[in-house]
Amino acid sequence: MFTYAGQMAASENLSDHFYTKKVADLHHRRLLVFHPKTPVSGVAAAMAEEKMSCVFVGLGEDDIQGYVTDITLRDKVLAKGISAEIEVAEIMDSGIVFILRQAFLYEALLLMFRTKTRYLLVREHGKFVGWISRNKILSEQAQGPFMFIQSVKQALDTEELASKWAQLPSIIHDLLSKGMKAQIINQIITAISDAISLRIIENVIHEMGPPPAKFVFFVLGSEGRSEQTLKTDQDNAIIYEDKANEQREIVREYFLEFADRVSTDLDRVGIIFCKGGYMAKNPKWTHSLSHWQRNYENWIQESSQETVMKYATFFDCRPIFGDFSLLDQLKAFMGDLLEKAPERFFINMGYNALQFEPPLSFFRGIRTYEIDGEKHFNIKKTMTPIVDLARVYALHHRIFETNTGERIKALESLGVFSHKESNELSHAYYYLMGLRLEKQSLQLLQKDEKASNHVNIDHLTKVQMVTLVEIFKVIKEFQLKIRVAFTKNIF
Repeated sequence: MFTYAGQMAASENLSDHFYTKKVADLHHRRLLVFHPKTPVSGVAAAMAEEKMSCVFVGLGEDDIQGYVTDITLRDKVLAKGISAEIEVAEIMDSGIVFILRQAFLYEALLLMFRTKTRYLLVREHGKFVGWISRNKILSEQAQGPFMFIQSVKQALDTEELASKWAQLPSIIHDLLSKGMKAQIINQIITAISDAISLRIIENVIHEMGPPPAKFVFFVLGSEGRSEQTLKTDQDNAIIYEDKANEQREIVREYFLEFADRVSTDLDRVGIIFCKGGYMAKNPKWTHSLSHWQRNYENWIQESSQETVMKYATFFDCRPIFGDFSLLDQLKAFMGDLLEKAPERFFINMGYNALQFEPPLSFFRGIRTYEIDGEKHFNIKKTMTPIVDLARVYALHHRIFETNTGERIKALESLGVFSHKESNELSHAYYYLMGLRLEKQSLQLLQKDEKASNHVNIDHLTKVQMVTLVEIFKVIKEFQLKIRVAFTKNIF
């Protein structure tokens, strides 16, 4: 007998199964590649005959230069009244994005949302073997966070986006109850936050008109590391291209107003203003590329413990809208600076990683503070040393990955951390992250409170308490490693 409960169980099983499926498990479409000089009419005829919404342009399957979709034909040919006999290279899109065949489907979707593409080339053994569409992947999931991300991308205004953001705690709680890994949930929260930011940016540009210069809107801190939780605020900034003197004021005036509107709308949605002012709305963090280069030069060359503490978050930056090459240029400049950075820069970064000690008591218990007579510890501050130590080692070895887990993996591959050390750090970090997300989702859903980073130890199980104490020991051991490696001081 078919029942509603049975339908729900089937839906949940389907959703759970989705997270174990790989791109290889999905039937991908064969490649149809056209020479760049092929007339658009011939390409359109082949797409109709093969019932394909996407074809590729290049000299062969090993030399793909671009792609054409049904939307390309509509927007670039029909809507503009252009002759269908022009060469397809004239209208193709060149933003080729690919994924490995052994990647997970959820990774493919996150990549699509991040790069704003509906199609991915599939690569195996160094060759392109086909392509997949976003709709095809979404149809595999039926229900769940990725459909939710898609609905966020289709939201029309700030009010609708605020409604979507308010639904996030229940989605995250559901995923946690199904045992989803914390690092995947971080990526999902970040993808939703990015989708909201992109929609707001697009709406503001529509209201204000096209920008007078190339620019990139980038994010910092936990969002820059793709490690957002349910207690999040804005950490963002803008780089715009350098312009001639007579245009500088016009360009700056546009982007300051643009930044103010974007930040204000994000706050209305629920991604609140940064209390420390680290957001594009603050004129200090909306500047030309050359100005940003001077910022990083000052922070590295004139390093002090104070500047490192204030500006460390700017080494965790990730672009989400605009001309990404501007941030690439800034990171390349930063890489050159790091190569010849004075020793005191890394010493100060090392000291920064020692500012927050894990809350271990003298008798190897958990050191707490009281809130309304109940014992708590701050889980964000407990995690901060892992973020900081991964950052200082990554910068020292000029690793420009920003995610903490990926930094740890990269450091292991360089031999900086052993496999055992890498595992200990990653397991510690993501255990704490999972606990943090669980507590925040319950605060928002069951207690109707604001999400916080305070964890009541009376609500922890004995297993959790023992695990936390062991994690705190691991963090202290790595802080000793930092002390020796960077500060030259074991005390």
